[in-house]
Formats: sequence, C-alpha cells, structure tokens
Amino acid sequence: MSTRTSDRLPPSSVFRKSSYSGTSGNCVEVAITPEGSAVRDTRNREVEHLAFDRSEWCVLLLAVSH
Repeated sequence: MSTRTSDRLPPSSVFRKSSYSGTSGNCVEVAITPEGSAVRDTRNREVEHLAFDRSEWCVLLLAVSH
C-alpha cells in the first residue's frame, strides 16, 4: 500500500514530468528512489508525495497501461 509522506527524499531523487504532459499543468511528477518511486502533483509540489515500494510501483504501472 502506498504511503503519503512528508519525509524528505534522498538528495539524488529528481522528479520528472512525462513528455506526454500538456501545458495545462494537470499532471504528476515521478522520482525514482532507492525504495521504489515517489509521485507528486505538479501544481502542488510543496505538498506531500506518495511513496511506492518497487512491487507497488510495478502493479500501478501495469494497471494504468491496460
């Protein structure tokens, strides 16, 4: 289960936005972390991110790609 966290991410974590994102700003950004991945709202970057471990991230990607 993903967790919502205000914990600081490792300094090496870099959030990126998909090249498929439009200019409306209605998208999310993803950072790869040592534990898995983190997701945040592009419009609210200062708000907490959602953290996923590796297995959760794989399940999420499979679910949204079908």
